[in-house]
Amino acid sequence: QVQLVESGGGLVQAGGSLKLSCAASGRTFSDYNMGWFRQAPGKEREFVAQISWSGHSTYYGDSVKGRFTISRDNTKNTVYLQMNSLKPEDTALYYCAAGLHGNNWARRYDYWGQGTQVTVSS
Repeated sequence: QVQLVESGGGLVQAGGSLKLSCAASGRTFSDYNMGWFRQAPGKEREFVAQISWSGHSTYYGDSVKGRFTISRDNTKNTVYLQMNSLKPEDTALYYCAAGLHGNNWARRYDYWGQGTQVTVSS
């Protein structure tokens, strides 16, 4: 089992920045690819970003490329999502997820956090 706890969400004005964190506990964190997904009310869950177990490879959804950066610190069992140039359409509940073979598909992730709310005002 891997337990994931997200933090860092909040209310921010358009154009602002937020940094989300996801702390992991349980099994060996560095074994897992990590991903961030988001879900807005009435919409399907959307892939945001993925980072490989080593941190050497990252992948982003088209809507966040160039604005968001995913990173991880395996010594702290934590993955981060730096979000810059935020837009109202980024408003959603943001989830982190862990999967041995995690990629941009939610089904490839085995463990999920409870989510942290990000609200961007115009």
